[in-house]
Amino acid sequence: MYLRHVITRIVLIIFLAAGPLTGCGTGSTSGKQTVVAAFYPLAYAAERSAGTRYTIDDLTPPGAEPHDLELTPKAVARIESAAVVLYLSHGFQPAVSKAAAQSKGTVVDILQGLPLHSAGGQEEGLTADPHVWLDPILFIQAVQRIGTALHGSPAPLVKDLKALDRDYRNGLKDCKRHEVVTSHAAFGYLAQRYGLKQVAITGLAPESEPSPRQLADVVRIVKQTHATTVFFETLISPRLADTVAREVGAKTAVLDPIEGLTPAEQKAGDDYLSLMRQNLAALREALACR
Repeated sequence: MYLRHVITRIVLIIFLAAGPLTGCGTGSTSGKQTVVAAFYPLAYAAERSAGTRYTIDDLTPPGAEPHDLELTPKAVARIESAAVVLYLSHGFQPAVSKAAAQSKGTVVDILQGLPLHSAGGQEEGLTADPHVWLDPILFIQAVQRIGTALHGSPAPLVKDLKALDRDYRNGLKDCKRHEVVTSHAAFGYLAQRYGLKQVAITGLAPESEPSPRQLADVVRIVKQTHATTVFFETLISPRLADTVAREVGAKTAVLDPIEGLTPAEQKAGDDYLSLMRQNLAALREALACR
């Protein structure tokens, strides 16, 4: 009897000691493997493609601008221990790229192999325009790569993105104007896909500030386009957009680069698809589309 009691205690101790090891190297204590996504569009694609085997960890919290993301030691540890890391290279989030290089899991650079636009002078640390998710067709390629990495099914999201592309093609095929005046140069891929021209007040990084001469040049160009709307974004100050709009006699409106959800958007149940359709409605009004 005593020997049986001792054996039972030994088995129990071994079981309890092994418990915390469940999911070791996955960054999750739930038994699921963890996918770390650098920011919202990648987290959204992962959630739509991953099924139930993964926990999705969005590094960029709601309301935060992903360009400005600074990693805490805990965040670095989450990246390094994740089963899968989804990120963008080319200087979009340098700290994330650096931590991803140390990850023990599968690391997926979403921009690899895509036809990227140059970042121009690269004065903002970016070597290419990273905003590929704003072009539904380019985003399909990214979604398929994410699905492959997660051994999931991207087909439902791909179907939704093809429908979104059709809506944009139909909605923007007959417009009085084609110049889209934006607070920062996030919409180059979208503009190219649908026959529009982006006129940006600042460069690819939203925190960049134009010089007085650059701002005067933008005002001059906007006046030549006869634009009636200057677009600003939800996650950054509308100050520059307001300044240009005032100079040219235009109004302002939101065109969302969907780099992250605001708390209000989260509460309203918005997601990538609903925000892209809100963008389409805003473009149709600003460009006087039939």
